[in-house]
Amino acid sequence: MFMNKIRLILLLFTSFLFGQNSDETCLIVNKINKLIQSEHIRPKPVDDSLSVFVFDNLINELDPSRNIFYKSEYDDIAKRYRLNLDDLILKGDCSFLSDIINQYTNGLIRTKTVLEKIQAETIDYTKKDTIRFYKKAFSFYLKKENLEKVWIKKLRYQILDDISEMSNNLDSLKTNFKTLELKSKKLIVSNEICRINTLLERKDSQQEKLYNYFCSYFDPHTAYFSDDSKSSFVASLSKEHLSLGMSIKLNEKNEIIIEELDPNGPAFQTGLIKKGDQIVSISNQKETLQVSCASLELISTMIMSESNKNITLTLKRNSGQNFDVYIEKQLMKDEENSVYSFIVGKENKIGYIKIPSFYADLESNSQKGCADDVAREVMKLERDNIKGLVIDLIDNGGGSMEEAIRMAGMFIDYGPISIVVDNKQEKSVINDPYRGLIYKGPVVVLVNSNTASASEFFASILQDYNRALILGSSTLGKATMQTFLPLDENTTTDFLKITINKFYRVTGKSHQNTGVIPDVILPEFYENVYQKESNFPTAIQNDSISSLLKYKPYVKRTLIDKIAKNSSARLTDNIYFNEIKKINSKIDELINTPKTEIPMTLDAVFEQKIIRSGIWTEINHFNDKNNPLDVYNSTVNQFLLGVYPGEKTVNQYQIDNLKNNPYLNEALNIIKEFNTSK
Repeated sequence: MFMNKIRLILLLFTSFLFGQNSDETCLIVNKINKLIQSEHIRPKPVDDSLSVFVFDNLINELDPSRNIFYKSEYDDIAKRYRLNLDDLILKGDCSFLSDIINQYTNGLIRTKTVLEKIQAETIDYTKKDTIRFYKKAFSFYLKKENLEKVWIKKLRYQILDDISEMSNNLDSLKTNFKTLELKSKKLIVSNEICRINTLLERKDSQQEKLYNYFCSYFDPHTAYFSDDSKSSFVASLSKEHLSLGMSIKLNEKNEIIIEELDPNGPAFQTGLIKKGDQIVSISNQKETLQVSCASLELISTMIMSESNKNITLTLKRNSGQNFDVYIEKQLMKDEENSVYSFIVGKENKIGYIKIPSFYADLESNSQKGCADDVAREVMKLERDNIKGLVIDLIDNGGGSMEEAIRMAGMFIDYGPISIVVDNKQEKSVINDPYRGLIYKGPVVVLVNSNTASASEFFASILQDYNRALILGSSTLGKATMQTFLPLDENTTTDFLKITINKFYRVTGKSHQNTGVIPDVILPEFYENVYQKESNFPTAIQNDSISSLLKYKPYVKRTLIDKIAKNSSARLTDNIYFNEIKKINSKIDELINTPKTEIPMTLDAVFEQKIIRSGIWTEINHFNDKNNPLDVYNSTVNQFLLGVYPGEKTVNQYQIDNLKNNPYLNEALNIIKEFNTSK
């Protein structure tokens, strides 16, 4: 009774707070709308279509598994709000958010009560039952009388799945089932309760979710940013930012552990942290996140945020006692955000440059970005008389368009490189900012599904000028540009990353929504799983414009087409790439194919685990070791490693990864053919 009174007071207090915040929430949403309507490349009216999009996404975010809201509750709030959010927002009435969150809070509290009841009881694993998984959102179905039954079913599967991961010996698991089940159930149910407690404590985050769903209705890349999130985003585009100097990963038990420590970083310099330590909790001195029940999004935000300059990690080593380590972040070079280069081959030396992102120093006028770094690496490679150059944009998600423009200009002689269209449909031409070429030899550009935005822009320019042969799989399909704008002239805390321009190629065509199509198409792991621009329901569609631009291709298109045709023929019977296609079909069947119901038994769940782990093993142990490439440092970089020996570990790791890269291997074959075709 006493607890019920506390919950009632909590709900009343929460309603009061949300009532106070409703006006402010709507004020921000309407400021967002005003800015979008005036500046966005394709503004749309605020109507029922927006209302449905925002409502459905908000509800799916709150209850993706459909086990919090009762169907009757969902039907009620859907009837009141699904088609009315647009009218309410324009009227300045955002009390709907507090109403939805209060309903959600009720659902979380009663779910927690049910979980505490299940925690104290035993689960019957002999009862016949089945479970089915859905890839897409499904209808709300939960009834009051079935709440406990639904959660028992969910937990039963989670426990069976957890037990199946403990050993590859099914007989052993069955023999020790009682002991394993007790341990697994305690952990899983405790984590679910802890997760709900975290959600109850962080109801304020729903305002930002509302802002972002409102933004993403107009296109997937328009988004709301607080001052803190803007600072972190800008820092992510730099090759230097505040860092703990460590990397983390999920282990097979879904624990977050320390994977690597940078000897020059603050985490290593504490002298208290070791590789393999488990992170139990993270604190920024204002709040503490328990890793076992917080989302990965919250954990990564806590670690990465530029505002969290001081972090306390609670760690555990070898199942021993927990211990705390206080760390002050330092400004460090981001190895994963820095250009690097190597030479491949002794007789026919080919240069290789990896560009992880188009990073830039956005907060100063130093001009120290990836374009300058690429120029520096090209000059190093040229001193060793390379016969061709491979530019690797695989997994390059983009970054600064200015850097992409500067870099494109370094690889073509002169001329227009892109047409930009703004929200008034006015066209402007971007011209090569530099006269001349930094490198005159043959170029191959490597791309994949994660090659996006600025990197697609760069690749498309080199493709249109016949300056490079593009090798890999179709890119993401983003040909738009965003900028940061404050919501109004008086604010320094609320910003919009807003899509203001669309890029067209010098031909008048666009790769928006379709991606850059490589000259030679090669398969990649997970290619049917990666989310492309075309998968977003609000993505801006592809179109073309008329173009009368004159530009001089570097070589004739017939030469590129001939070499591309020969490459495709050469790879037809390639064992590596054909095997990738086979494994991809298994991944596709596992992830994208509608699932049949499976029995809720250890045998059935164990069988599913064997299939999953089998595919995972195939991927992890699959590489091309038949003809390892000869990869080594340029003369200049060898000298620099002697000056900075701390870089040797990362350098060797990069070399080892490249030695068995079949994409690079084919790029070398293509460059060889370029050189013999002159």
